[in-house]
Amino acid sequence: MSRPKQGTCGGGPVSVQPTTAIFAEASADASARQGTPAGAAAHARPDVTVTIHEDLGTIEQDWRSFERHAACTVFQTFDWLAAWHRHIGARAGIRPAIVVGRDQGGEILFLLPLAVRPGIVRRLTWFGDDLCDYNAPLLAPALSLRVDREHFLALWAEIRALLQRKPRLRHDIVQLDKMPAAAGDEPNPFLHLTVGLNPSGAHLTHLTGTWDEFYAARRSSATRRRDRAKLKRLGEIGAVRFVNPDSGEEIERTLETLFAQKTRSFARMGVANIFARPGYREFYLGVATALRELVHVSRLDVGSTWAATNLGLQFRGCYYHILASYDDGEVSRFGPGAAHLRDLMQRATERGCDRFDFTIGDERYKLEWSDTAIALHDHIAAASARGWPLVLAALAARRLKRAIKQNPAVWEKFKRIRAAFGWLPGRRKDADNAQAPRVENSPSITPD
Repeated sequence: MSRPKQGTCGGGPVSVQPTTAIFAEASADASARQGTPAGAAAHARPDVTVTIHEDLGTIEQDWRSFERHAACTVFQTFDWLAAWHRHIGARAGIRPAIVVGRDQGGEILFLLPLAVRPGIVRRLTWFGDDLCDYNAPLLAPALSLRVDREHFLALWAEIRALLQRKPRLRHDIVQLDKMPAAAGDEPNPFLHLTVGLNPSGAHLTHLTGTWDEFYAARRSSATRRRDRAKLKRLGEIGAVRFVNPDSGEEIERTLETLFAQKTRSFARMGVANIFARPGYREFYLGVATALRELVHVSRLDVGSTWAATNLGLQFRGCYYHILASYDDGEVSRFGPGAAHLRDLMQRATERGCDRFDFTIGDERYKLEWSDTAIALHDHIAAASARGWPLVLAALAARRLKRAIKQNPAVWEKFKRIRAAFGWLPGRRKDADNAQAPRVENSPSITPD
């Protein structure tokens, strides 16, 4: 039985909207909101003053104020990116290059969270791009009506020149990855640059009606019977509880379980353990305990086993599914991760979310639930002679990676080979050392 919707949220055919359609529709929508004929933007180009901030403190207040009404995703919020810089970016020597464009009245038209990564070949990238599934600017409402393609390209050339004139921000390559065609309701102007498809896409589903109605529409009766049967088998192992930890200590313990479970999973797949990278564990622990309105941590307990864990984000009516894991012991035979995902989607529905975003990745379970596929785009260009060899190599690597990932048979074979070579003594030892704690006492929150 579904519960009524409460609180707030900080299986049909999959649709993929062409980029050209997004730009056209957004322009028409903006025109309607402003009472201006579509296509009139070229006659009202604003004068734009561009400033660059290398210190987050100098732009924090304006950034926070602008993001309240700007078109953006959760990954462009100040709190998320400032935490990334504090735990990861600063210790890696990454330099902020926050670009702000204002009109003649001083109102912000756009904010570009960029950064310069150090190295022999220095790269201009999105700020925090490694932990942002969607990289994009923050845009004023109806900006597409005021800044057309030609105007944006001219502004981008000016911005690039300004960055190169600052010794600390000089770069050899521009590498802007994982860009969606739209940021919120606005088309992403960076798709006016030369872009190619990222090897991976993203997926989301629209949450409509009650949870029972949504679940019945997305899953066949046979699938729902299997779900109930697996949940019953989990219940035979121990009491099944959907847990939203409240205290900082319990949130940290839940995340430590997630880290341990994911570490073992990465080792089995032959994938590098991201939590072994400097600052990554501290970042997730920090945002989970400090940004409680933005970050949601939960788990599924089966008796004394923390069977599945999750870290998600809640922003503007959308739940973002970021990190998820499950215990690889006895409970794994009965789908604790799938059961936990259903609990999360039910919770999102009941809290008033209208979208559940599975974010980047083309895993089968995402395809089964989603009704919308989101294409992600990459832009790479040389900014100096030193950058050209790396650009050519990166373009070739991207084409190869996409060709592998978009061919199911080749991708499956690649994953088997990667797992075989990745399950080496060093990684196996890391996985063996990653022991997840067991639950002692947790509140009983039983899903319907």
